[in-house]
Amino acid sequence: MITRLAKAGLAAALSVTTLATGAAAPADTPAVQGPHVTVSLNGILPSTTPPGPGQFSVGWTSAGTQDLTGPTHITVDLPPGLTTDGAMFYSTPYDYTFTESVSPDGRHLEAVLVGTRQPGHYEFMKMHVYAAATWQRTGKIVATVANPNDADPTGHVAVVSADGSTPTPAVPAPPTVTGLDATSGPGAGGTQLTVSGSNLTNGMVLIGGVPAAGTCTDTSCAVTTPGGSGSAPVSVVTPGGTVTADDTFDYTGDPPPAPPAPVVSKALTASGPVAGGTRTYITGENLAYGTITFGGVPGLHTSCGPKFCSATTPPAAEPGPVDVTVTTAGGTSAPVTFMYTA
Repeated sequence: MITRLAKAGLAAALSVTTLATGAAAPADTPAVQGPHVTVSLNGILPSTTPPGPGQFSVGWTSAGTQDLTGPTHITVDLPPGLTTDGAMFYSTPYDYTFTESVSPDGRHLEAVLVGTRQPGHYEFMKMHVYAAATWQRTGKIVATVANPNDADPTGHVAVVSADGSTPTPAVPAPPTVTGLDATSGPGAGGTQLTVSGSNLTNGMVLIGGVPAAGTCTDTSCAVTTPGGSGSAPVSVVTPGGTVTADDTFDYTGDPPPAPPAPVVSKALTASGPVAGGTRTYITGENLAYGTITFGGVPGLHTSCGPKFCSATTPPAAEPGPVDVTVTTAGGTSAPVTFMYTA
């Protein structure tokens, strides 16, 4: 199903009826101990004679043995002569947040997905690729993926060359950070910050665990700080790994206003065995980045988008009703009921 549309014209050109969502990982995906994510890239190159767009699918798989949590960063780089106007993301259920942006020259796309993904979960985005009339079918398309909880750098890069071949990319080198040009700023955010280092290409800067908007070259990242409070660690997450700066970024003054309080409408699955293990879906408002409890006990595999959460029930001590609540930075929702059965 469609969850984000970069440009309206892209919707008509894509066939959504033939696309699977939430599919299992490909059979040859390696099993890595701990959280791990891998990227895949395939599609059709654009034509110049006659002119016509190409179409590529960029997919990523939770390929480890533990849940993949936190922000997952996806990038696509196009060679000179090729451009894109955005991507359309396909995944169900809607228990995540997803944002994407395209550089002014149309050659670099970045996306960030925040949500919990159990081992084997696969999702993807589709993008049109356009060729200039002068393109000589040279260069390569490169897709990358990274997550701060993934310590294994393998499988983070996929390449398609202009001749249609798919060369095996080298494992990216680990990043380093040598300094920050600012170490404090207002709690409301908005400070321009440069992080210096090496091997930072296609990086995502996290300040206090929150993605900061900006771009990275091999030797620096220029970002705008999000809102926050207190002393926040500064990390750069790249396909080659994650590095944390020696210095922190210290927020001064008042923090940003708290988001609206979460509101839970109902639990779509309202009962299940006392042993736990029931996959439950919760609808409401202001649920993004939430945590869920069942009778005060945290749910398992919890993931929340703005209006939809999913979780697996934990075991209960005995049959009977329990309160289910969602907690975010804006507070804790009023409860709905889940009934544990014998």
